Parts: sequence; C-alpha cells; structure tokens
Amino acid sequence: MPAFPPIGHAALTVTDLEASTRWYTALLGLEPVLDEDETTGGYHHTVWALESGQLFGIHTHPDRAEGGFDERRTGLDHLAFGCADRAELETWASRLDELGITHGGVVDAHYGSGLSFRDPDGIALEFFAPPA
Repeated sequence: MPAFPPIGHAALTVTDLEASTRWYTALLGLEPVLDEDETTGGYHHTVWALESGQLFGIHTHPDRAEGGFDERRTGLDHLAFGCADRAELETWASRLDELGITHGGVVDAHYGSGLSFRDPDGIALEFFAPPA
C-alpha cells in the first residue's frame, strides 16, 4: 500500500468573500494566487499558495445553504495549521493580537499545544504544535 499523501489543499466556504479575502490575506501575510469564478462548479474561489507547498482557499456559492458554522454539526470541526513548537505558537499569538483577532491563548495538553481562534464566519481555526 502506498504511503498516505499529505493534505494538498483546504478550502472553506465563506459568506462575504471580500471581507474574508482581506482577513485571510492579513492573517497569511500573502496575496492570493487565484481569484476567479469557477465555470464548471458555479462558485467563486480565492486561493493562496502557502510557503509549505499547500494551497488554502475560500469559496462562496450563489446557492449558499443557510446556517452558520458549528463544529458540533457533522462536517468540519476545525482546521489546524502545524507549528514546529510552542515558541512558534507564542509568535502567532502575538501576530493575532497585532491583527486584532481574538484567540484563546496557547493551551498545553499532553498531546501538544494549541492556539484557537475563529475567522469572520466563526469557522474554528487553530495553530498546533506537537509536545516538546
């Protein structure tokens, strides 16, 4: 059996593409590499190429379903971005403070440390580092 491949990209559905594009551009510190209507799927997507090689995107759909994000609903619980260590988490906590993004501070557990926050649609995001 081949090795299971890494995640190549993640895409989140947002309600306000313009506001979310500004928010994620500030968070990522990168400009999008793609911003277009997808002709076969009928949605609009904005995509950033992360330095790690993965792609991160946001989508908006013209026939959007009602109801906001809730990690208790079947589907996405949260999306975590990997950090090397707790020190990197502290750096991200400072960056979130600079951007005015509310977060829960670095929380340590036996399986690692996390820094949780939410995007403009309330989607749960996290920076995570393995235990020392």
